[in-house]
Amino acid sequence: MSRILITGSADGLGRAAGEALLSAGHDVVLHARNSGRAASLALLVDRGAHVVVADLGERDDVLGLAAQLAEGAPLDAVIHNAGVWSGRAVMPVNVVAPYLLTALLPAPRRLVYLSSGSHFGGHPSLAGVDWRGTRAGSYSDSKLFLTALAAAVARLRPAVLSNAVDPGWVPTKMGGPHAPDDLELGHRTQEWLATSDDPEAQTTGGYWYHQSRRDPHPAVHDEAFQEQLLQALAEETGIALADAG
Repeated sequence: MSRILITGSADGLGRAAGEALLSAGHDVVLHARNSGRAASLALLVDRGAHVVVADLGERDDVLGLAAQLAEGAPLDAVIHNAGVWSGRAVMPVNVVAPYLLTALLPAPRRLVYLSSGSHFGGHPSLAGVDWRGTRAGSYSDSKLFLTALAAAVARLRPAVLSNAVDPGWVPTKMGGPHAPDDLELGHRTQEWLATSDDPEAQTTGGYWYHQSRRDPHPAVHDEAFQEQLLQALAEETGIALADAG
């Protein structure tokens, strides 16, 4: 049994992953943005899930969440599922929050970051990026940065299995009711990477789509770009990502 945190798990792919992992016997920590959304997880709490509450768009909330989790039982895996499609919260939620949680939590053995095929349309430039969300951010850019973060963690923390997953365009609240991809396949890879003893699931630095490793945007594995990203996030937050984990 593994202890697994899933951010953004009040609905959609995060909730589906939580339900599946609970059914498989794992100790699951779900996350909701506020108390109202946390209340919607009551059925999963009745099945043994734990719930933490934090608005990942608020820097102080993220820091508080990291401190709360660090004081609890160690996490074996984190699925960084939370994400927003548009608006001012794009960079704070999609990039800064997972960066801070990665930097501050006692390093779990496995980290899974939810990317997107949209990352191929991202621009590998950090010039003028608004990390605090005073204006709307680019979803494609945010997913490129997040995918590069996953690859950087894999490089800098060899003891940690760090991977990015494209769940496909699935019919969730974000994807819309007419999204063409398979909802079940949309969360299976995250669960597999977080828990499986399959040798393929115990690799690191991958970009995955439906349990198949794919080539990401060329900037993802560009170490110079990774270092620029990490430096920018360290300067923005005042918290550096430790090399060892």
